[in-house]
Amino acid sequence: MTEAPWRIETDPDPAACTDLLAAAFAREPAVTWICSGSASARTHWFRATLHTHAGLAGARRTALADADGRLLAAAVLTPPGATPTAGARALWAARTLLRSGPQALGRTLRYLGATEGGAPAGSWTLEFIGVRPALTGRGAGRALLDHALSALPAGAGVHLTTADPSNVPLYHHFGFTTLNETRLGPLTVTAMARNPSPRR
Repeated sequence: MTEAPWRIETDPDPAACTDLLAAAFAREPAVTWICSGSASARTHWFRATLHTHAGLAGARRTALADADGRLLAAAVLTPPGATPTAGARALWAARTLLRSGPQALGRTLRYLGATEGGAPAGSWTLEFIGVRPALTGRGAGRALLDHALSALPAGAGVHLTTADPSNVPLYHHFGFTTLNETRLGPLTVTAMARNPSPRR
């Protein structure tokens, strides 16, 4: 029996996830629009965002890692009803403004404003899932998404938004349905949801 080329890592270091996701989202339409294609702005944006997310009660980070512990893919999920405190939001905004610039801050707030309130009641939110670019197309993303979804509490629904139309068929494969599409600047943002799985 062949050993899997990766292993699941729960609660990976946010800094390691930052580097991986900044690389994975280099060409993703929403992050490119928010950060104007700047690698530095993108890295700092993910750093501020994941730092804030790590402070949420019940927040989850899951990753695939190789035998040496290097992260190959990462997923970030938020539990139902979890939101940053006013102080955490202010700190995120200050860090984003300082390191990624006013445009990144403004466009993030526009994206959040256009998409908030769309999650079905009681659903988890899949914030990000990304694969190290050299591994794209080798099944790492599918393996991680399958694990992340199966590890959620029984009966949990999941919500996400994506501005990459190529992601929509992948999420359909995992049981997500399209809720709506929203135009935001050059983006078409698709909101999707996966109904709660039946209890075993």
